[in-house]
Amino acid sequence: MKKDTIQTLHPNPGKTNKKIATDKYHFIKENLLAILSCSTLTHTELMEALYAKVKDDFKGGVQWYGETVKLDLEARKIIERIPGKRERYRLKY
Repeated sequence: MKKDTIQTLHPNPGKTNKKIATDKYHFIKENLLAILSCSTLTHTELMEALYAKVKDDFKGGVQWYGETVKLDLEARKIIERIPGKRERYRLKY
């Protein structure tokens, strides 16, 4: 049986992001949003927090899926980058 997939978006026009399994997308999305609901983090801090939170319950490359879903959430205007010397991420709503 073929798994359901979702076509993720990319925040830069003209770039195409990846198709990934829907269940993995939602799992990573929920965890990224939970992490960002508590604080504003740099990219490194966000990916490290995600890895620590899901490493025991996730099959696949946490960093790769984390980056793919993070870009999708940026494109959908759910999270945003805060420019600066060290870019940070936060929930937009």
